[in-house]
Amino acid sequence: MKRILVTGGNGQLGTELKRYPWPEGWAVTAIDIDDLDLRDTVAIAAMVAGGHDDEPWAAVISAGAYTAVDKAESDIVTAWAVNAMAPAAFAEACTKAGIPIVQVSTDYVFDGAREGAWGVNDPVAPLGVYGASKLGGELAVRTSGARHVIIRTAWVVSAHGSNFVKTMLRVSATSPRLRVVDDQRGSPTSAADLAAALATISMRLVKDPAAPTGIYHFSNAGSVTWAGFAREIFTQSATRGGSSAEVQGITTAEYPTPATRPANSLLSHDAITRDYGIHPPAWQTALGNILDELLGVPNKETRS
Repeated sequence: MKRILVTGGNGQLGTELKRYPWPEGWAVTAIDIDDLDLRDTVAIAAMVAGGHDDEPWAAVISAGAYTAVDKAESDIVTAWAVNAMAPAAFAEACTKAGIPIVQVSTDYVFDGAREGAWGVNDPVAPLGVYGASKLGGELAVRTSGARHVIIRTAWVVSAHGSNFVKTMLRVSATSPRLRVVDDQRGSPTSAADLAAALATISMRLVKDPAAPTGIYHFSNAGSVTWAGFAREIFTQSATRGGSSAEVQGITTAEYPTPATRPANSLLSHDAITRDYGIHPPAWQTALGNILDELLGVPNKETRS
């Protein structure tokens, strides 16, 4: 049995990695804060070195993170401990164990200050603590000596946990009109689709010592603003008998937050398609799959 250690096991991505239909002979052990404090680098080293039931891990998927973007602006030490030092500890332990690590990162390493999709080699310039701490984690993994893949992603949503889709559905149940930012552009990412990509990459890294390594981007295909995303959520929700609302687009300046968001979070998929044959599905399709789980599949009458 090849067993992969997954951190952030109770989060959106960790949940989908547990639900993923791993092939026979593969399994994951997903841990969360109750199992391992990501601020404890000694415990991290022991966790990786100890393996599972005296068998070594096949790989580590480092998905656990400090994701409270606004809170990070005033909680700098914790954000850096979890997002930078924990990946450093995992990568060092993976180097010693001779196993690969897959590190999940973010679009927030970019400043979002230009048009077009960001490539894997484009200059990074995080705008706040969260992005800077995630970039620190990237650098730690890259310089550790471990065989690694770093996956940057953006706008993660699912039928689980807290995310934009679930927030829109919840708020629209009592508010007929919503104001949503319309000048930040990106592509939503289904946690299920991201989990499938991570599984594909992890298994190849384990099986093939010559598998490509480095930085890759994954999000669902297409481009939309948050307001446009909200409108599509309500359009698809209505076909399933769910809540709907009118969406008024506003500027970022009209919705101030402690942390600055990138205006452009679009990520290029060229590298992950070239090296791993991964073709992300359209974000509208991914959204439909999430709403199918939350609200049910639309019938023929509501579709038309």
